[in-house]
Amino acid sequence: MPVGDSQTIGSAGEHTWRHRLWQHLRDTCGSPFTLVGPRETLYDKATGAATSYEYADPDFPRAHLAGWGEGWLHMAPLIGEAVRTHRADVLLVSLGLIDLGFYTNPEQTADNVRAFVAEARAARPTVRMAILPVVPNIRAESEPDFGAQVTRFNELLAKAVADLDEPRSPLLLTSPPPSYDITLDTYDGTHPNASGEHKIAEAFAEALWQGWGIGGEYVPECGS
Repeated sequence: MPVGDSQTIGSAGEHTWRHRLWQHLRDTCGSPFTLVGPRETLYDKATGAATSYEYADPDFPRAHLAGWGEGWLHMAPLIGEAVRTHRADVLLVSLGLIDLGFYTNPEQTADNVRAFVAEARAARPTVRMAILPVVPNIRAESEPDFGAQVTRFNELLAKAVADLDEPRSPLLLTSPPPSYDITLDTYDGTHPNASGEHKIAEAFAEALWQGWGIGGEYVPECGS
C-alpha cells in the first residue's frame, strides 16, 4: 500500500513513482502481488481536488492511500482501517514534508510517525513498513530554518524506525533517493518529474530487495 502526500498521489496524466515501482516489481517479483488501498484517484490541478482517473497506463493498479496536502498527521487516524480493510502486508510510506510545512514541528511529526506505526500494527500485527525520509525540496533549500526542520525530522524519523523495528513487524528506513536534484528531478522544486519518479521508486525498490528479498535490482530505464 503506497501511503503519501502530493508526491505520491500525483497529478492527472502523470506516471507517479507508484507506477514506476509497480513496473519494476512486475518484472522482478517472483510471486503475485498488487497495490492496495482505499483510494484510486489522482489530483486534478484544474479542479483542485483528487478527482481524476487519467492515469498514463490503464493497466496500472491504481489503489493507494495518498492525498494532496496530507501528512503523518492525517494518515495516522486512517491507516488502521485501511490496513485492516485492504489486508496490506507492506506499507510504502512517503510523508513528512507537508506536516513540517503547515501543521507540526519535527518533534510533533515524529510523534505522529509513532502513532501511525501503532495503528497499523493494531490492524495487522505482522505488517512491514518501508519509510522514505523527506527528500530535497525547494523550500528546504531556500529557507534555512525550514531546511533545519527537515534535517531534524529526518533524524527523529531514523530514531523512531530504529526504536520501533521488531522481527514480527519490521521497519525499514530507505536510503535517500540517489543523487536526487530538485533542478533535474522535479518539475517545480517539489514534485517529481519522470526522473524523480524513478529515483523515489528506486529508493523503495532497493529497500524491499536488500531488506526483504522482494523484487530485484532496480533498472531506472525500465518503463521510461
